[in-house]
Amino acid sequence: MLPPAVMALSGGMDSTCLLLRLLAEGHAVTALGIDYGQRHRRELELAQRNVELLQKHGHDVTYNLVDLRSAMSALDSSLTNHDAAMPEGHYAEEQMKQTVVPNRNAIFSSLLFATALSLSKQHKGHARIALGVHSGDHAIYPDCRPAFYTAIEHAFKVGNWDAEHVNFDLPYLHTDKAGILRDGLSSCDALGLDFDAVLSNTLTSYAPDPDGRSLGTTGSDVERILAFHEIGRVDPIPYVRPWPDVLEHALALQREHEEGQL
Repeated sequence: MLPPAVMALSGGMDSTCLLLRLLAEGHAVTALGIDYGQRHRRELELAQRNVELLQKHGHDVTYNLVDLRSAMSALDSSLTNHDAAMPEGHYAEEQMKQTVVPNRNAIFSSLLFATALSLSKQHKGHARIALGVHSGDHAIYPDCRPAFYTAIEHAFKVGNWDAEHVNFDLPYLHTDKAGILRDGLSSCDALGLDFDAVLSNTLTSYAPDPDGRSLGTTGSDVERILAFHEIGRVDPIPYVRPWPDVLEHALALQREHEEGQL
């Protein structure tokens, strides 16, 4: 019997594809949705919608919503400051550092480790913590880099009894967004799920409009649009403009970024 898996389910495409992967591998999954006052809180509603869809199809996933709004309300980031301007452009540009939330992944990882350690006691001391961090995050987010997770896993094991079999797993650490989508496609095939139906219940935009539609202009939007284009599919989520328009904009930004690297 596989050990239980614990993960953070934001409602974005990365964590959603990771959830599909864990279920396809045969894990029982405990997913934590974390409300930290993010401007794109709608992602949590979509995460719950996908969990209900998966449960309806008989998959073993439990969803717990954690409210950290008051604890993280003072943290400086354009993701939590609802009055701040949201940076736009290519994800790798310097201004995207405004979207860093101080110590966010350390806070989330602490909750995940505590949950996994508790569950491990029911499974001969074993549990797996899975996170959807990927190669595109490394430049902007220091707490998505391999060295961070090596260090924090060591610290958690030093600071807890019986933690030797509770391990972090980062299957997308050296994978880009297109690779994550391909993995999600493969998992959906294995689980008998409609990929577009699942991915339509996700949100990647940091600044959706009042109707929950993605703008197609923030860095996270652009990265997602380019990934869907790379795998030859149309993104099933709603955008404020038609797909050909948001794709053309994303491709133009990509060309500008590549020319700037020459």
